[in-house]
Amino acid sequence: MSDQKCEIIGIAITPKIMAEMEACDHVTVTVETGIDGDARGKKRGRQISILFEDDWNDAVAETGPAMDWMERRANLYVRGMRSPQEEGGVFTIGDVTLEVAMETDPCEIMEGKRAGLRQAMTPDWRGGVCCTVRSGGDIALGQGVQYTPKSND
Repeated sequence: MSDQKCEIIGIAITPKIMAEMEACDHVTVTVETGIDGDARGKKRGRQISILFEDDWNDAVAETGPAMDWMERRANLYVRGMRSPQEEGGVFTIGDVTLEVAMETDPCEIMEGKRAGLRQAMTPDWRGGVCCTVRSGGDIALGQGVQYTPKSND
């Protein structure tokens, strides 16, 4: 990771699966329900999804002009780091800890948004990561993000 500050630059929820994403300035996160108000929060292993600005921009640039990050349908948008490309690592955002459960696989919805986008998101986990909530709290725009790789003990 570089000396660049890693921070939350976007937060979004969807109240119903496949409904429009709604931008938020701050959210409350719980172990039981993920982000309050987000329809995917009860899905263990996929409670919160994180997209990384540089990865998204690289994928989009391969297919055409810039696109809003919320087209990806992720919950958190992070500046200053790329996808860790590993399961088991932990993100810390204030009191909130999120464990990487899996890669967020690009689906046919991305291809529907723009031809070639699904393929462009495939390398290097550019589609982001899905996380399980380990401890809850509040997350706000501008908040710092730390990442701790999985321990190999």
